[in-house]
Order: sequence, then structure tokens, then C-alpha cells
Amino acid sequence: MEGVVAVHLLVLSLLGLYLRCLCQEDAAVYIVTMKQPSAAHYSDEVKRFGSSGVSAGASGAFNTLNKPRNASRTNTSYSSYLIRLQNLLLKRTLRGEKYLKLYSYHYLINGFAVLITPQQADKLSRRHEVANLMLDFSVRTATTHTPEFLGLPHGAWAQDGGPEVAGEGIVIGFIDTGIDPTHPSFSDTLSINHYPVPAHFSGICEVTRDFPSGSCNRKLVGARHFAASAIIRGMFNATQDYASPFDGDGHGTHTTSIAAGNHGIPVIVSGHHFGNASGMAPHAHIAVYKALYKSFGGFAADVVAAIDQAAQDGVDIISLSITPNRRPWGLATFFNPIDMSLLSAVKSGIFVVQAAGNTGPSPKSVSSFSPWIFTVGASAHDRVYNNWLLLGNNLTISGVGLAPGTDGDSMFPLIAAIHAMKNNTTVANDMYLGECQDSSYLDEDLIDGKILICSYSIRFVLGLSSIKQALETAKNVSAVGVIFYMDPFVTGFHLNPIPMDMPGLIIPSTDDSKVFFDYYNSSLVRDDMSKSIIKYCGVANILGGLKANYSNTAPKVMYYSARGPDPEDNSLADADIMKPNLIAPGNFIWGAWSSVGTDSAEFEGESFAMISGTSMAAPHIAGLAALIKQKFPSFSPSAIASALSTTATLYDRQGGPIMAQRAYRNPDSNQSPATPFDMGSGFVNATAALDPGLIFDTGYDDFISFLCGINGSGPIVLNYTGHTCEVSNMTGSDLNIPSITISLLNQLRVIVRTVTNVANDEYYHVSWSAPFGASVSVAPAQFFVASGQQQNLTIVLNATMNSSFASFGSIGLYGNLGHKSIIPLSVISKITQDTTPRRRKC
Repeated sequence: MEGVVAVHLLVLSLLGLYLRCLCQEDAAVYIVTMKQPSAAHYSDEVKRFGSSGVSAGASGAFNTLNKPRNASRTNTSYSSYLIRLQNLLLKRTLRGEKYLKLYSYHYLINGFAVLITPQQADKLSRRHEVANLMLDFSVRTATTHTPEFLGLPHGAWAQDGGPEVAGEGIVIGFIDTGIDPTHPSFSDTLSINHYPVPAHFSGICEVTRDFPSGSCNRKLVGARHFAASAIIRGMFNATQDYASPFDGDGHGTHTTSIAAGNHGIPVIVSGHHFGNASGMAPHAHIAVYKALYKSFGGFAADVVAAIDQAAQDGVDIISLSITPNRRPWGLATFFNPIDMSLLSAVKSGIFVVQAAGNTGPSPKSVSSFSPWIFTVGASAHDRVYNNWLLLGNNLTISGVGLAPGTDGDSMFPLIAAIHAMKNNTTVANDMYLGECQDSSYLDEDLIDGKILICSYSIRFVLGLSSIKQALETAKNVSAVGVIFYMDPFVTGFHLNPIPMDMPGLIIPSTDDSKVFFDYYNSSLVRDDMSKSIIKYCGVANILGGLKANYSNTAPKVMYYSARGPDPEDNSLADADIMKPNLIAPGNFIWGAWSSVGTDSAEFEGESFAMISGTSMAAPHIAGLAALIKQKFPSFSPSAIASALSTTATLYDRQGGPIMAQRAYRNPDSNQSPATPFDMGSGFVNATAALDPGLIFDTGYDDFISFLCGINGSGPIVLNYTGHTCEVSNMTGSDLNIPSITISLLNQLRVIVRTVTNVANDEYYHVSWSAPFGASVSVAPAQFFVASGQQQNLTIVLNATMNSSFASFGSIGLYGNLGHKSIIPLSVISKITQDTTPRRRKC
């Protein structure tokens, strides 16, 4: 173990040396791809390399739903050959010059990450062997009750034997901030059903001082970390970031447990029990590929290396709760190293799910672009933790906080920290005294038995002040409770319920905070002459927030969830691809927490945390995809995506339309019915997805044709995939996916979709609603399709009037055995006017 640590330190030292040598020359990390096909594409090119003496391996065989049985994963001879070519290219091009190769990519894409100067990059870009060269870019991170909310215990789990077998045999790979292997959510000893490591998985477990031997087991079957690009930039802090798969942040542990955490793990936070946690696929296996870090986020070079390794190891699903920090530059958003690596992963049969991003509610804010990636937005679920403040004037103000209430119905006097200073302390001494971070300035005799009022400022958001410290202050001065009022400068910040081990709450609304403080100030009795406070007459009672309440208005799209339409390029032209694909629970989600996790400071030291974001929504889908993969082993990634999409619901628990929040400020007062650009096909229906009836399947070749249909894309497609583009008129709307998006409907458009019946023989009838400004017809309007057979559907859309904004419709396929498939339509119509001069009649 000590030897492994020494190697890590040696590597860090060498990288630092190289960095010092090159930094004077403005060196940067570049991702370079080469023209030879990667190992994942090698089976298509066996003849081309057969004469080179490189072992060819088996050719790719396809099952009924186009999942390749890719034998190239074990073709180490060809992978070694590619690495030799990469090294030879660098040696010949940069002979005698300093450079540092960080990674070899050989499975999903053929290329490498290298630290070089712009001048060296120019030399490499002019080599005929080089296909593409891109500057590395940064990326960022984007349950006790959600299994019940999704109907798993009596639905999807019950159908296949319960949580003890849900997801068994499926390996989910997580590209995130790592994992805390000591958490009971990832133990393999808690289940009575002991399950072996799947034979198709070949990953390994790194062993370091903070990730010792025995960290992996039959549940956590693989763990690695990737940080070369971060280290070479001098951003890696070994103390905080851990040069191992261990999670020093908390985010990775949380997302992993949502997808595949063990069933029935008690959630105890601040001494309070909040139920028992479970992942969506509690018996699935976990493989961790740490590429993001607490201090700085991450970089594409490290993420691509993690994706490449996960695919080579044989994971079935890749879950990415990460998004790029900026929209990829170039011909189209789809052509970037991460998305193109994931395209090769899909070719290898891996289902890929990614968070949509937390940059909503603005249009075109989605940060997951490609049609082969399943993009997930965030919704609320029906469980909420509310606590309330009852004032002496009978006003009631809502707050947030996982905290007990004050005793009984008694009212307690209120006192603000800024009015409770010791005699020798004035507010002018420190403008932050009102945040209750230091009890030494406060007069305990004044505060004893009262509720202490503290300000919640931007310093709490930045981590400079903390709720925990304020609670310690309150205890030290014998307060019976704490109320935090919101500083106006924190408007729009999303507050998670924060655990408190004494009565307390945060007033999240600046408007409500003003109402509260107006009451408090009006109740103060001051001396007529000195204006000093002589009596505190304001009183209040805190009603606790430890008990969950349940709402019928769920689900709804959260304001921070990124929205479509999907931007095709940097000029924000609309792509003919619907994004997001779906929404899933992402708001106030309980999940496992690293023992040193600090991503959410208020849960530091806890074993569970409740946080929000599309980061939490994506692993819900990854876990549910594992259940589908378990039931339908032959399903392609597109088939899994179809099953999830076509069975989604468009309605909340009251039967009304799913609503979408439209503003940061007072989001519940600014909402309207959600569109496909807010929620994709709708809210995931876990049980229905296991019996979809019809499947829309799309193969790798279809995605290549789509990419080739982008004007000027031929060289880029060749560079990334080795495929030579033939003439293609395919657009995103022509892909056989369960949605239709047309960014510019000019006159008439005919679209064909093909469905495959994966259930019993069934009769279907078709109905549709047309978007505004267009007419729709579908043929046939009814059909019979036998089990395992296909049926073509011809959809004709015709623009009937001009429109400058998208309008929406849908197509429904309804089977006589109860199956239902819904296809959302998104259209902007434009009628081209005939401007040919007409000859006037006499």
C-alpha cells in the first residue's frame, strides 16, 4: 500500500516538473484524435488492418434489437497497436521537444491527451495521421421516498422478485466525484441474496492509502480515478481531492446511491430518523470512475479517459451527472470528445444517461446535446418538509429546515443577534455579527429563553458562514430556537432543507423575511430619550419540519432544470432533436453522503444528505434503465430509451397537466403547463417502462447518417469514427426516435417511424393532435402487429401558417391489450412565399 502511495507522489512530482518546464511556453492540454478506427470501431475495419499483422478478433454480431456483441473489448493487440502509433506520431512530430502525454484513448476513440504549446499543437494538426485537435475544456457537476413515488415496491420491483433482485447482473458506471466505500449503501453483506460479479465486467479496483484493499466487493465491483489534466494544470489538491476513487466531495456518493444503493438503509441525520433509503436498482453492481473533484470540478480529458475505461471494462450503463461549462464550439454541439466517445459507447451497447444541467429556466439552456444520449431534467416529487413560524400577531410564515419545533403551543420572545451584543460590542465592529457565527460577542443573559434571529447572507452561500456554527452559537447563549431571515442579495438561491438539532428554520423568501422583520421591529419597546431597546415584545412559535407532507401537485419541472430546444451549434440554431428526453425526481433527494463530503456544507459529517439538481434526476433513470436491461437483456440503448420515453406520464397526481416553474424568484407563483422543451416526453413511469409494448429502435448507423447530414460534417465524422460519409439528407427528425422535432417546417414534410412489438400480438389505433400552424396525418390509422414484428408509420406534417415560435402536439398509439406509446411533436412552421413576379392581366 505504501508503495502505491509513493508511486502517486512520484507521478505528481514528475507532472509538476513537466509543468514548470512548459508553463513558460503557454502550454495547455489538447485532446487529439487520430484517423485509424478505435477498438470499438475495429470490427468494422478488420479487412483494412488484416494485413498489418494485428490480431483481428471476432466481428461484431447483432441481435434483434441491434445491440452489438462487441468482441473488440478484449482485443488488446489492436489497442497496443494504436498506442504505439500515437507515441510514434508524437515522437516524430515533436522530436527533441518537451511534451507530456497524459492519456491514450483507444477503445471508444483513437487519440490521446497531451500537454503541448500552441506551436506544437499547430504542428500536430498538420499531420496527415491527425483527425481532430481540440483544446481541453472544463466540466462541472450538474432516497428514501422516490422509490415509493415512482411505484417501485408494488410495481417494477414486485414484477421481478422484489428489491432483493432488482438490477441483478447489471453494472452501472458512474463518472463523478468518486465514492465512499465504507457507506452501508454499498456493502455486499446486507443482502440475503449474495450475487457474483458479472462475468462480462473486467474492471479493477485501485488500492491507495485512502482507498485500501477490500474497499471493493461484489456490490462495488470497480473503482478508478482520472486526474492527469487537473494535475498538470496545478489545480489538484491531494489533501482535499484524494488521488484515489475516494469521494472527498459527496456528490458522487450521493448520485451512486440514488441509482443503485442498497435497500432499507436507515437515514439518520442530526439524530433524526427520516426513513429508509434505497436505490432504484438496489441489487445492481457499481463501477466508479472518478473524474471530478471538490476543488475545481473537472476537465474533458479526464472525463473522456474515464468513459473510455468504463466502456472497456464492460459496464452496461454510464451515468453522468456532469455537464460542460460552456457550449462546445465548432460545426455542431454533437462534435465534441465527450459526446463522440459516448456515441462509440452506445455502439458498444451501453445505455448513456446525462443530467440536462441546472441552468434553467431559460430556453436553449440544456447542456446535453446528442440524440444518442438520454438527457434528464429535474422535477419535484410529492414529499415535502415544511416548517412554519407562527407570530404573535397570528401571521404564519413558511420556512425550510429539517428541525424540531419549540415546545408545545408556547410562544417565545424574539431577539435579533444585532440587538443582543455585549455592552462593549457594536454592530459597526463587524458587519457580519448578525450571522451568529461567534457567541463571544453575544449577551447570554439577554438571549436566554428567547428565539435568536440571525441573517442568512451571501456568505452562507459561499461557505464563509454556516448554519452549523450559528446553531452552536445559539446553544452557547441558551437560545430556545433560531430563525434565519433572508438577505435580499441571496434572491434566487435554491435552499435545500437543512438539518438542525434544535428548533429552527430559514425564511427562504425575501418578501416573507421583510414581513417577519417588520413585525419584530414594530414589537420592540424603546426608551423615548435614548431610543435604546428596553423590552422585546415580539413572540413566535416554531412548528417543526421533521415530518414529511405529501402534495398532489407533483411532479412539476423545477425552475433550475435546463430547457430545450436543443441548440445545434454555437449560434444557437435549433436542432431537430427533442431535449430533454424526460424528467425524473431531482428536488430534495435523500442520498448517501461521503464521510468527508463537503459539497453541501450543512450535511458535513452526516451519512446522508438531501440535495437538489438534475444531478439527482439522472441516476434515477440510470437505475430504472438497469431494471429494463435486466428484464430485456437484448435491448439496445435506443430500445431502453424508447421504453422510458413512450410510457412517460404527462399528468400530475391530481390529473392535471404537469406544470413547469418559469422563474427563480417565487417559482411556484410563476408556472405554466410544461412543454416538451421543459420535460421531454414527460415524467418517468417506472412500471410502465418495463412493459412498453412498442419500441422505436435506432442503430449506430442511423446516428452516423444523421451526423453526415449536417452540412460540412464529412471530415469530422471521418476523424472521430473512421466512417466515410455518403450523401445523406437525414435530419434529426428522421431518426427513428419516439419524438418528432422540426425546427423549420417549410411546406410539407413526410416522416417515417418504425415500431417493433416486444409484447404479445396486438391491435393498435392511432390518434393525434396537431401543433398550432401545422396539420398532421398518420397512416395507417390502425394496424395489427405480431410479437417481434415491425410496423411502419408515415407521418405527414404540413405548414398551414407562419410561426416564429414552437408549438406542440402529439401522436398516440393505443393497443387493445392496454399498451400506450405517446410521441411528442415540436414544430416551428414557415410557409415560403412565392416571390416570382406575375404578369398583369389587361
